[in-house]
Amino acid sequence: MSVARKPSLRKPAERKARDEEPRLGMLVKRAEQAMLRAKSAALKLVGLTPAQYVALVELDLQPGITAATLARACLVTPQAMMILLKSMESQGLISRSAHPRHPNVLELHMSDVGREAAARQRVDPIEARVFGAYSAKELVAFRDLLARFIEAFDGA
Repeated sequence: MSVARKPSLRKPAERKARDEEPRLGMLVKRAEQAMLRAKSAALKLVGLTPAQYVALVELDLQPGITAATLARACLVTPQAMMILLKSMESQGLISRSAHPRHPNVLELHMSDVGREAAARQRVDPIEARVFGAYSAKELVAFRDLLARFIEAFDGA
């Protein structure tokens, strides 16, 4: 028994061209993966993962923050951050110390080893390659489009 299909209103050539276009989500994922591969290769030379690098950059910007604040800044769960911090502490990249006024709160600080490993010159050239592919005007538009893309999901 065959089921009758509703005919498409698009012309066959239009349907085929649209079906062959990469989906927007796939393009975003491929762009993210390309950037992650390049950064991972550069960071691997100093024994860092991209997640560790992001955490170290945030610690450089906000010395003494808590694990919960760092997790939010790095867009990961507190549980994932605790695992990451444990490995970073064992590598000597960070230190934890008691907050001066709140003894149950631990502050996080980047160590000299962490500061050396996270030197921005490892990742900056990768980002510069991307920025170099666009004009200043295109970069402004690109950032605006990405922000709107994110906002479209935040409002859902």
